[in-house]
Amino acid sequence: MTILITGASGFIGSFIVAEALRRGFETWAAVRATSSRKYLKDKRIRFIELDLSNEEKLAEQLSGHTFDYVVHAAGATKCRRKEDFYRVNFEGTKNLVSALLRTKMKVKKFVFLSSLSVFGAVREDEPFVPISPSDTPRPNTHYGKSKLLAEQFLMSVGGSLNYTILRPTGVYGPREKDYFMMVKSVAQRMDFAVGFSRQLLTFVYVDDVVAAVFLALDCLKSGGAYFLSDGQSYESKDFSRLVKQTLGMRGPVIRIVLPVCIMRIICLLCGFFGRITGRMTALNKDKFNILSQRNWLCDISPAEHDLGYHPQVQLAEGVRRAVEWYKREGWI
Repeated sequence: MTILITGASGFIGSFIVAEALRRGFETWAAVRATSSRKYLKDKRIRFIELDLSNEEKLAEQLSGHTFDYVVHAAGATKCRRKEDFYRVNFEGTKNLVSALLRTKMKVKKFVFLSSLSVFGAVREDEPFVPISPSDTPRPNTHYGKSKLLAEQFLMSVGGSLNYTILRPTGVYGPREKDYFMMVKSVAQRMDFAVGFSRQLLTFVYVDDVVAAVFLALDCLKSGGAYFLSDGQSYESKDFSRLVKQTLGMRGPVIRIVLPVCIMRIICLLCGFFGRITGRMTALNKDKFNILSQRNWLCDISPAEHDLGYHPQVQLAEGVRRAVEWYKREGWI
């Protein structure tokens, strides 16, 4: 069985590659010429350079290949310009699907890694009611909007492609860099939160996302879209507490809670600075919407029922594994 994995050099993609090899797939990693191959050292990996920005070129690059399965994990989570989210996340997906259909490749299953962000603030008026697949998406970030457009295009191809959409919440684990910044901050005895009203967060460990990908490959149902989390809810202080515990820290960690209005100003200023300097900034309008959202609960029961998805790693164990990896690698 052959499998093509886009975004193979990324955080989640590199773990999908490793699992595909473990399962005995002939594994093709789609990369760019500039992509890092730091976590793609296994000699069994076959590489293919794909230009997701050009449908015709993609069709040429795919010509002569036959893939039983395609996992589309490529995407942008941070961009200097909002247009880049749509170019990478929407146009890239559209071009890949169109090129596969053009080549008439008989793909058994196409798995698209989307995001819970496609629903955005849909349940903000009903605090702490889990987001349901039947809700109408209300993405409040360009990232979420671009992923939703990609989903809608995939749905528009109908029976032409057997596909499954996965919508993980915040994914963490070894190699991940965004949650690492939180770990690093706690290690330096600083903990930040936004807003004084209650906020419930959800997480999913990278291994559980990978497991869901391979469950989706075997799922006979086409067109399903599923939320992924560890099935629990947390507050931001829970993550910080577990990091502190894993690091064996004693003594206080200073917790700074920024009012929402102050955080908005900071994010707008950082976004403006990024635009005029051309630099990527960690804080911007999109990030503000993510940080200020109070309800990240989602209903994973459809994934449990249709895919047989049962998350194995709860936050305490996941944080322990991630932090221990950061320590071994010298990140902290």
